[in-house]
Amino acid sequence: MKDENPSQDYRKNPEKKSSPGRTGIAHIYSSYNNTIIHITDITGTETIARTSGGQMVKQDRLESSPTAAMMAAKKAAEIAVEKGINMLNVKIKAPGGHNGPSSPGPGAQAAVRTLSRSGIRIGIIEDVTPVPHDGCRKKGGRRGRRV
Repeated sequence: MKDENPSQDYRKNPEKKSSPGRTGIAHIYSSYNNTIIHITDITGTETIARTSGGQMVKQDRLESSPTAAMMAAKKAAEIAVEKGINMLNVKIKAPGGHNGPSSPGPGAQAAVRTLSRSGIRIGIIEDVTPVPHDGCRKKGGRRGRRV
């Protein structure tokens, strides 16, 4: 018979948690005009919370600001915690493509920081910006844009 030590058996140790809880995915779309935070379940099919910087401020020019992104992330995190999410994998997306910028806007970093401060554990932070594979021709003509 095996000598059972409760400190080595994770099921009998009250300090250790046996399961990490419910995990979700935070899709953050951050452009220079707006920041959209969309929290889904782990499969990505069921929406749990969806907010944007435009819902938080009145002026159009402030939609992409880090302050609006922080407020939107705080609201989305509150809704997610209320529905039982305690861990998030983050996917950050910039406009990308063959005409848009491939770097995210100013609200992306503020949103991730606010999500982590709200008591939700952050797992993987991933960049999912669309990258062109030489599809459409860029605008500007043969000699480029003349200024």
